[in-house]
Amino acid sequence: MLSAVARYKQLLSGALARYFPRTTAYLRAEREAAQPRKTARKQSKKKASGSRKTGSRKDAGGKPGPAGIYPATRLKVEDAQVQAMRERVAQAVSAGLIGAPSDEQWAMILCRAPLARIFAGAGSGKSSTLVLRVVFLLCHLEVDPKRLTVISFTNASCAELRERLQRLLGFWHYPHDAHQCVRTFHAAMATLAKECLGNPRWFEQLDDPAEEPDNPLTGARLRPAQQRLLRQAYQNAYAEDARFRVLTHRLLKLPAPEEPPKGKAKAPLDACKLLGEFAALPLFELLHGQIDFAESLGIRLDRLDLKTLACGPRERDFIETMQRFHQHFTALLHSQGLISFNGAFAQLSERLQGAGDKPGPALLALSHLLIDEFQDISPQIVLWLQAVHRRLHQAGERISLMAIGDDWQSIYGWRGNSPELFIDFDRHFPSRGRGKSTTLLLNTNYRSIEPVIRDGEKVLAEVQNKQAKTCVAARAMQPGDHGVRLIQRFDLAGGLPRLLEEIRAQCAHVASRPGADRTAVLLLSRRNEPLQQVRAQLDKALPVKALTIHRAKGLQAEVAIILDDCLPVEKHPLRNALYAQCGFFAGSYDQAMQDETRRLAYVAITRGVSRVLWYTRKAQGATQCLAR
Repeated sequence: MLSAVARYKQLLSGALARYFPRTTAYLRAEREAAQPRKTARKQSKKKASGSRKTGSRKDAGGKPGPAGIYPATRLKVEDAQVQAMRERVAQAVSAGLIGAPSDEQWAMILCRAPLARIFAGAGSGKSSTLVLRVVFLLCHLEVDPKRLTVISFTNASCAELRERLQRLLGFWHYPHDAHQCVRTFHAAMATLAKECLGNPRWFEQLDDPAEEPDNPLTGARLRPAQQRLLRQAYQNAYAEDARFRVLTHRLLKLPAPEEPPKGKAKAPLDACKLLGEFAALPLFELLHGQIDFAESLGIRLDRLDLKTLACGPRERDFIETMQRFHQHFTALLHSQGLISFNGAFAQLSERLQGAGDKPGPALLALSHLLIDEFQDISPQIVLWLQAVHRRLHQAGERISLMAIGDDWQSIYGWRGNSPELFIDFDRHFPSRGRGKSTTLLLNTNYRSIEPVIRDGEKVLAEVQNKQAKTCVAARAMQPGDHGVRLIQRFDLAGGLPRLLEEIRAQCAHVASRPGADRTAVLLLSRRNEPLQQVRAQLDKALPVKALTIHRAKGLQAEVAIILDDCLPVEKHPLRNALYAQCGFFAGSYDQAMQDETRRLAYVAITRGVSRVLWYTRKAQGATQCLAR
């Protein structure tokens, strides 16, 4: 029998675990992160990652995953280093530079695992925690700054991280320029391309030679110089390739071309509508968009066997047209000393696999990686990261990878990105032996009140592929606060005056609210058109920002007003075929897009601090969950 003391301790620990599950869990996680790793136990067959069983699936195509390269041994951390970090952070908190980290944030800051995955929920303070993690590595563990890179999603988010990091490095009296170690994926790749591919010029930067390549996910439509080049490649393919002419006429539903053509064959510039796309586009633009998607999935079009594709005859014709167009486009880029971002990622991935030379500075800088917004990476980026770290491992360099993200906020699937790559992290980035990555959660939401968080979680209920977690609100409610208030039977054409009146009323409410956010209202929609209509009538003096949901990610306002139905797009048979072909995913593209509409709704809702209003024609899609 247990002694009275032992029985009392057991009862007490059980009660604490029931009533304070997060506190006990994260104190335990912090202890585990600070201690040497124990021998990994054999994983139970019933164990699943998140809310979906992954079982023993090697990958979506049944192929074996990559061999483990990340060390099983923990980073060497002395107790004195941890204590010095805690003391200096306390001083920075007293100086007003940062907020005091929570237990779960300290677990990430002090993590000793060379391979770690951090699920950071909305409003969890991941950016400030990430910056402190970098400070700990540089200032206390004395990691060589020339061997460390922080990857953020866009140049704008990089600029914000650099500013925060530089301010703290200054407080720590650490002489290092933060600009050197905070980059986008594309900027880091471009630096490596200068070292390995002869400093190419970028197709994506024609007419806009920015100093540092940005993530094209946030880019607008093709610029004139890009359109001219695509149109020229299209004309070249049409003039030189008889099969391309036949396929072009078939896709555009034109009479068969004359063969041989009389004089120089002029390519038709008619628009083409592809099932699953929002609008008809000139064929050369449509081809480029689908090629970009296929390459983001890691597919090499020049090696793609059409007979292996599961799709209809029109989609098969389109993919063959893509292959032939891509051949001419690539040749044209090469003739002008240009390369696309996708082409460079693919070339570097292959070149690094066969390289035997000593790694140069650009490659060494990627030895220790901290990657933000990891849920929004693509298979192509996964292949590049694998090649980079495998090459460094072969050269005897010590490597580490910390991936930070939130699969609930993955909203770029239409560009080939997927949260599955984050959820199945250990399959793509395995440790040596039978070890697994260390997984930590940042569950506390410091932005939104409890009802907003719970309504955000409601719209995710039917998402099939997600990490199970429950966020906890740190912000207290005030009188009048509420979660999502659904306004149905709303039509912008007739309801604009009523909407404008509501926006003014919400701004007045926020003005009288103690400690309110600087932005009173975020007006959100999936599309720009309704936002433009509202902007045209809105008083410019009001503290209101009108943004698409994608552009508002990472922002917040006291009140979020949403104008959208968040319905799934129509089925896309061509992308379903490419999705299945790439071998990275368990489900179809259509299912991924259905889940993404729910995640998009979640991102929109969780921009609001104390109130959310959602205007819609009727409860359908994501809003149906809220109307029940």
